[in-house]
Amino acid sequence: MNTFTGIPPAALEFYAALEQHNTKAWWLEHRDAYDADVRLPLLALQSSLLPRFGPGKLFRPHRDVRFAANKAPYKTAQGMFCSNYGEVGFYLQLDASGLLLGGGCHSFPPAQLSRYRAAVDAAASGSALAAIVAELAATGFSVEGQALKTVPSHFSKDHPRAGLLKHKTLSASIRLERSEWLHTAEAAERISVQWELLRPLVDWLLRYAAP
Repeated sequence: MNTFTGIPPAALEFYAALEQHNTKAWWLEHRDAYDADVRLPLLALQSSLLPRFGPGKLFRPHRDVRFAANKAPYKTAQGMFCSNYGEVGFYLQLDASGLLLGGGCHSFPPAQLSRYRAAVDAAASGSALAAIVAELAATGFSVEGQALKTVPSHFSKDHPRAGLLKHKTLSASIRLERSEWLHTAEAAERISVQWELLRPLVDWLLRYAAP
């Protein structure tokens, strides 16, 4: 694996061009640029982050357009996920404007969702999660996830953590606009700093809601 030296400016330029030319013909013509400027640098980044955040994977660049109104064949961003623990972990997305960094869980199977809601309902673990979420919001993260419109029926509608009980998934993310450090080896540490801020959320989910 190559040593990580940064994400080249050409990676962002690749996605800016793809937004304008999202066709199979354009992709095939520029596939070598994708490999050199996007895929290989992110694989090197993945390797450098592995000791702290676990093994990673790059998401496939093709969109599933079978049931989509938008038939553009390629994603205009490259996603990467790192974790030692299945679906709970850390996320990175690269696009034309820079990076999106996140952490949490984007898929709660039914049994996992039940454990999550029981932990939110419990005073100690629920209060701990509320404090983590509040701290992330204060630090500039957006708290996200699929959520019901109302509190699940077997919980009080005026539950002190009603908002968290509505969640079907839970994550937080922050966008980092394009900066010169992104194109240097310093990017690995900058990303690590943001992911470490997300670690309390990831750890809580692993403790109380993991499979």
